[in-house]
Amino acid sequence: MNEFLPFSKPTIDEVTIAAVAEVLRSGWITSGPKVLEFEKQLSAYFGGRPVRTFNSGTCTMEIALRIAGIGSGDEVITTPISWVATANVILEVGAKPVFADIDPVTRNIDLDKVEAAITTKTRAIIPVYLAGNPVDMDKLYAIAKKYNLRIIEDAAQAIGSTWKGRAIGSFGDFVSFSFQANKNITTSEGGCLVLNNNEEVMLAEKYRLQGVTRSGWDGIEVDVLGGKYNMTDIAAAIGLGQFSKLNDITIKRRKLARHYFAILGNGFEKHTGAQLPVENFENSNWHLFQVVLPDRISRADFMSKMKDRKIGVGFHYAPIHLFKMYRALGFKEGMFPIAERVGRQIVSLPMFYSMNEGDVEHTCEAMLEVLR
Repeated sequence: MNEFLPFSKPTIDEVTIAAVAEVLRSGWITSGPKVLEFEKQLSAYFGGRPVRTFNSGTCTMEIALRIAGIGSGDEVITTPISWVATANVILEVGAKPVFADIDPVTRNIDLDKVEAAITTKTRAIIPVYLAGNPVDMDKLYAIAKKYNLRIIEDAAQAIGSTWKGRAIGSFGDFVSFSFQANKNITTSEGGCLVLNNNEEVMLAEKYRLQGVTRSGWDGIEVDVLGGKYNMTDIAAAIGLGQFSKLNDITIKRRKLARHYFAILGNGFEKHTGAQLPVENFENSNWHLFQVVLPDRISRADFMSKMKDRKIGVGFHYAPIHLFKMYRALGFKEGMFPIAERVGRQIVSLPMFYSMNEGDVEHTCEAMLEVLR
């Protein structure tokens, strides 16, 4: 193989490129008819639930927290293994992030430890569906009901994932998705928030655009502090093209994941000391295929040697609580040992729609060489 194989790569077809060109020629390039159509299609996919699109999958979580009325003095429980945005949004609204360690098998937040972390100040939980693999949704919402908590699902990586045959986002509380460039479907940058009722929709629209409410030709009012978070029609045109292929994309990713397991599943963990992901083909969209390396090899060394073999490897994610900003809040090493171990050694192998089984075989061959 002569070409470099990245760990992720978007696939944009010519029909989508033509649709973007049409938007550019139309003269209406900010939020407009394409955004409305994208929201309509997303809503239908999520069982008719109201959906609003945004310019990132970060502001969606912050806005959900604001709609839920969470702020100063409140606590929100989340996982230390995620992109830092998951915890940052808690700080953005003035609340306190509380971390619970992860399950060593699924690498998602351990729901037993979530329940143990609940206090009288806890107002919400933000679970993260790492690599597109959801947590136990029945148990999650049982905890929420028991303690009267709001759930903001960080489903950034989980478009196309399911729970017991139901699409993630088609049930539950707030559900946030990302359409950033390396996600299963992309708008280049962007996201959407699945909401519960018209009152929440109205608030989401206000927070999305400077808190403004319009009426008639010239009526305008501002009664909340909003930001500038709207999606453009250019992004929505990309999203519409991508969304039309979501089922095919999910099927292909599951096929590639099965091929990884077919090659690595026979003695790989025993002979290398590395840990494969959990084999969840019923629910996961296989956004990432992640391996936890043995401690005898540094992640940086592994990534460098894979690059020498023309294979890109990512890592998702470093433990949030060990960043300087969070250490300053009182977090320190040893507080969440499973997350620290996984966060130190986890790597994401190539996984994207335009890959083929030969790419998987080449990746596995190279990885086995490096680990040996």
